[in-house]
Amino acid sequence: MRLRTLPLSLAGVLMGSFLAVADYKVPAAVVLLVCLTTVLLQILTNLSNELGDVLHGTDTAERVGPEYGLNSGELTVKQMKGCIGVILALCVVSGLAMIWVSFGTLFCMESLILIILGAAAIFAAMRYTLGRNPYGYRALGDLFVFLFFGLTAVLGSYFVCAHTLHGWLLLLPASTIGLFSVGVLNVNNIRDMKTDAPNRITVAMKLGVHKARIYQTVLITLGWVCMIAYTLLRFPDWRHWLFVLTLPLYIVHLRGVWTHEERALDKYLPMLVMSSFIFTILTGIGYTAYLW
Repeated sequence: MRLRTLPLSLAGVLMGSFLAVADYKVPAAVVLLVCLTTVLLQILTNLSNELGDVLHGTDTAERVGPEYGLNSGELTVKQMKGCIGVILALCVVSGLAMIWVSFGTLFCMESLILIILGAAAIFAAMRYTLGRNPYGYRALGDLFVFLFFGLTAVLGSYFVCAHTLHGWLLLLPASTIGLFSVGVLNVNNIRDMKTDAPNRITVAMKLGVHKARIYQTVLITLGWVCMIAYTLLRFPDWRHWLFVLTLPLYIVHLRGVWTHEERALDKYLPMLVMSSFIFTILTGIGYTAYLW
């Protein structure tokens, strides 16, 4: 299930939930269901990604990253399809429960919009590498990760919790998480350039290693700029700046991306995932501290 990816998916919805809690009174059950639905969607993405890569011949014995169930022989394709079916069903149940608990009905306009958005999220999760023409094989992964891990996760979770979006400023923290998430994908794609080359086109492959490293630096820097701008525009309390404590982690990450290649890059993936998760938790603590 690639558990090390889960903190990244949670970062977006926790960012939106924390900011909603800072602005409105939010039932704890809604936040818990938002997190559960997000975890299930991420697992659905991971399993679908693994199946798609195996079916397209991308995951082979030469793969640089960690070994998973299908390419290790511990799972068959039929078993993996069964796992995907179970997780898909759980996503639907959890998502509908989340909407019901938040809005009290599945048939108001807000609920119907969220159901459509949830269906789009499921479709995007499964079509990253599955299907005849998966978007993850056409250098579109970065765009979809920004949209779903950033904008949809932060703005969607805020809306589910607060039933409103109070202004354009929320685009800034949403963009921060989106940019960090694209950074995780980009490092993965830099690491896997050689093994991806026969079957997949990624932004990193189009750029080449050197420009992909510049791209990584731009992603991380812009993410920080967006969050700093949001904090300044929100008339900050000193506690709103707690996320700055994670800056050394991002510096170490970028240094590693610039000085390591292929398999040696693997450790900088979970580093960026956990840095983004801690970044979100510290932001949440800073913005909700007045409630304690």
